Amino acid sequence: MIITNARLPFDQDMRLGTLVIEGGRIQALDEGLSHLPSAQDWQGDYCLPGLIEMHTDNLEHHFVPRPKVIWPNGLAAVMAHDAQMAAAGITTVYDALTMGSYDGEKIPRHRILSAMLEAIDAARATGALRIDHRLHFRCELSAAGLLDTLQAHQHSPGLGLVSVMDHTPGQRQWRDLEKLKDFAERSGKTRAETQADIERRIARGTAQVEANRGPVLAMFAGRELVWASHDDTTAEHIEQAVADGLSISEFPCSLEAARLAKQAGLATVGGAPNIVRGGSHSGNVSMLELSDENALDAISSDYVPAALLQAVWHLAQRDGCSIACHLPKVTCNTARMVGLSDRGWLEPGLRADFIRVAEHHATPLVQQTYVAGQRVC
Repeated sequence: MIITNARLPFDQDMRLGTLVIEGGRIQALDEGLSHLPSAQDWQGDYCLPGLIEMHTDNLEHHFVPRPKVIWPNGLAAVMAHDAQMAAAGITTVYDALTMGSYDGEKIPRHRILSAMLEAIDAARATGALRIDHRLHFRCELSAAGLLDTLQAHQHSPGLGLVSVMDHTPGQRQWRDLEKLKDFAERSGKTRAETQADIERRIARGTAQVEANRGPVLAMFAGRELVWASHDDTTAEHIEQAVADGLSISEFPCSLEAARLAKQAGLATVGGAPNIVRGGSHSGNVSMLELSDENALDAISSDYVPAALLQAVWHLAQRDGCSIACHLPKVTCNTARMVGLSDRGWLEPGLRADFIRVAEHHATPLVQQTYVAGQRVC
């Protein structure tokens, strides 16, 4: 396959050129146009590396499309999620599954966990998945049943990333209790009911976090897994992550935490919706601030798959630079963080995961998605 007259990333700029694919690998990337009859003319559209998503809750949304509604066909839910990822230009995804339930969560994750894992396995067996799916276990340290849940699923195929999180009120993402109360009251609870729930959650969560942390780390010791901390907010959180041997700080909630994470050698990941919206929905630090401080290594789509590419465009337009400047945050930077050395950029020898993107009204629109040289969308 020869693709020509496409805007390709060269260093920190996008220039017209030609991409050559053979055997599912990138063979050549050159400036200039090909005049071979077999070359596909992309008419100036972007040809970008396939996006790599390390943390998305999107699969859960297909299993629970409305509050208290669990979709009865798990395979159909996985395939719909897969199609949405491919349509967003994502070619490798780490499906984030929550291990352990906590009070106040929006969906009954403990009720859908086994069904999700079984459906992912069934989808792999069909050979019909469009993109590469891997697993990210999000371990809720405040959950009483966490260790039993992990024990049952610790050898799930495709597990490559484990993160530890704590949704105890007053900690990390919900350190601002007033914001948490406002969020909780959307479900119809009174202020008094919300206050009672929060007090109960603080007492239960505080005891569970320390009881769970050590056993969770020990359970996966010796395995080739990537570890992340979630919602770091204070210096103590970063110190804990370093002491536990973690390598990634996901969604830091304060600029201080992001700066300290970088100083400590941890890679940082921020949410694409935060960037596109211009700030956090829960009152935490804006990822735009982290980007300005060079404290943002990678971006995750989190709960909006299409936001991943939109965030790159938003940052480039805001900074007045080429999209090539921020493209690594959704491609090669993420690949390095999760230990994938065979993909993430358009370079000879790498797997031919790439996408065709047109731009309309300053908005990127994915036209085609290719995985290992084969068009999947």
